[in-house]
Amino acid sequence: MTEKHLILEEADPVIFYGVNNANMQMIKALYPKLRIVARGNVIKVMGDEEELCAFEENMERLQAHCVRFNSLNEEDILHIMKGEQTKRDSIQGAIVFSVTGKPITARSENQQRLVEAFETHDMVFAIGPAGSGKTYTSIALAVRAMKNKEVRRIILSRPAVEAGEKLGFLPGDMKDKIDPYLQPLYDALEDMIPRQKLNEMMEQNIIQIAPLAFMRGRTLNDAIVILDEAQNTTPAQIKMFLTRMGMNTKMIVTGDMTQIDLPPSQRSGLKDALHVLKDVQGIAVIEMTQKDIVRHRLVTKIVEAYNERDRQRREQESTNPLNP
Repeated sequence: MTEKHLILEEADPVIFYGVNNANMQMIKALYPKLRIVARGNVIKVMGDEEELCAFEENMERLQAHCVRFNSLNEEDILHIMKGEQTKRDSIQGAIVFSVTGKPITARSENQQRLVEAFETHDMVFAIGPAGSGKTYTSIALAVRAMKNKEVRRIILSRPAVEAGEKLGFLPGDMKDKIDPYLQPLYDALEDMIPRQKLNEMMEQNIIQIAPLAFMRGRTLNDAIVILDEAQNTTPAQIKMFLTRMGMNTKMIVTGDMTQIDLPPSQRSGLKDALHVLKDVQGIAVIEMTQKDIVRHRLVTKIVEAYNERDRQRREQESTNPLNP
């Protein structure tokens, strides 16, 4: 009798074992000749050598399915054991799957353009209003690249610029002060990677979330690097960030020109970069509009109302430059 230990290195044990260990009970029923004991992320199995080999191959397939789709049920197990496709295998157009197994897809024409640009360019700028999906889609693309082992890590960054609040008055140490600025990035990741697995990846620096200032002096290789809210960078900051790009690295820079929180005298680094790099080959610029907004329907109306107000102000200023 042979004994082997199989480790769930990438699959989340909670999803893999199923509710009340239902998945493991089915696996045990399909292999009655083997003695199978699962604890934590380790599965100990004992039995005949040939039977163990077949079991190990199927376990690898089950793990791959669990990692890709963030889901595994008894029906999936039966199909995979028979060498058949599952229902999720036939889903088209999904970038990745959420922690609930729901496909995350491009939900507008310009989001699809972002997906296509990412596949053909090493650097992509995604510019658009709040709620247009530029950050969420970018993070989904990064998670997919990591799951496909195209890169070794994901690095997400944001400038810690106050939007009315003062950083120094927030409670806690520096990490506590900075984390609120990075929360939207955490939220997106938690939608796509099971919490326990996400915590492990962050502890191992496979996924890194850091303020822009922490990028200085680094060379970022084998990574997907995303700079969010780039409209709040200075020209020097965004130049510093873009020149961190190393080998086998892709960068996505997102921003909204209507939400610049810099002092009026300070030029936005994103606006500056788009002007300086407009003729550089290998860089794609995707401009999203109000039609791409995928939040609550009121968000589109709010954006439209503010844009109309700004348009009227510009007209007023052009006809009467002395008017405050």
